[in-house]
Amino acid sequence: MPTVDLHELEQLARQRGQPFKVLIVDDEKWVREVFRDFCRLSDAFDVELANTGSEAVEKVKVNKYDLITIDLIMPEMSGLETLTIIKEMSPSVPIMVITGNATEKLVLQAGIQGACRVMYKPVMLEDFVAELTSTLTR
Repeated sequence: MPTVDLHELEQLARQRGQPFKVLIVDDEKWVREVFRDFCRLSDAFDVELANTGSEAVEKVKVNKYDLITIDLIMPEMSGLETLTIIKEMSPSVPIMVITGNATEKLVLQAGIQGACRVMYKPVMLEDFVAELTSTLTR
């Protein structure tokens, strides 16, 4: 697991003149809010939330994100379908999958579709921020 260096990330955000824009996609409100609150511990992040895959796709149509997190198991549009559509629209955006109960086959498929990282719920604050930092600084 990478070490958390928020100072490095905050410095990079200052150098680029704006925080890193992150979209958190999860059908569970409390999960979205916890991840948003994790990000608010640093000025390096500007966070938006989406509670469905279709809402996430609509947001990606009008906004540029530096990183997106997606839950794989969601009603209506699955996280895998959401990831696939977003990667077609914005192939260079890093997408982290955060899941609690996806099968290994589904996780593997997410990697094939372009997910750069997978984290399993429950996610600890330090691990979440470390993964965001590592992804954004590579």
